[in-house]
Amino acid sequence: MRTLRWTLAGLLLVLAWDASGLDLALAHWSGSADGFALRSNWFLLQIAHEGARRLAWLAVLGLTLCVWRPVGVLRRLPHARREQLVAGIFMSLIVISALKYISDTSCPWDLAEFGGLARHVSHWALGQADGGSGHCFPAGHATTGFALLSGYFALRRHAARAACIWLATALVLGLAMGLAQQMRGAHFMSHTLWTGWLCWLTAWACDLAVTHLAPRKPAATARIQEHHRASRARNACSRSRRPGR
Repeated sequence: MRTLRWTLAGLLLVLAWDASGLDLALAHWSGSADGFALRSNWFLLQIAHEGARRLAWLAVLGLTLCVWRPVGVLRRLPHARREQLVAGIFMSLIVISALKYISDTSCPWDLAEFGGLARHVSHWALGQADGGSGHCFPAGHATTGFALLSGYFALRRHAARAACIWLATALVLGLAMGLAQQMRGAHFMSHTLWTGWLCWLTAWACDLAVTHLAPRKPAATARIQEHHRASRARNACSRSRRPGR
């Protein structure tokens, strides 16, 4: 129930931000009719974007290897929970990428008021093109951090303190990556907030699936082992009944 309350509270927060109309106001802090001055900023582009993305993929590779060779706090997790952690990360990436692919929403730097050609249209105006390139909602780069929310769900039953640290780290990283892209004009804040909520929801769905299937695995394994024992017993009986040569 607590997770459900947090999920609903997060949804209300994001909907409230959407309704507030603060996306454009916040975008004007770093953008003007001449565009976004920090769009090609070396640190934001090479470190906060490209560098962070490469580092994130290395981290995902490391976590994937930890499914079979766990280190640190991951040793406390059953194999199924380590699989859940990695599966939740990849599912978050798939969900966000799929939504971006079908989205007609363009980036702030494409809007006419920031030197582009598109007009501002709500990302919930489905099927209504804004005259820009689209494919900018939700925020893909913020998934770099938010996808790690999967680790919180995998850890919370076995290492509560580590789970809280993991949760805080994922949220800070996701918001930092989203803010960096916002300063460049690549996303609105609502794009980042929706990415965070969707990654949370995806990670929770993976957790529910593993929790639902986990009690069945030992029983299924026991049935398979019993079947193998019975087969061996029948084979042994068959051999003992054969006449000697």
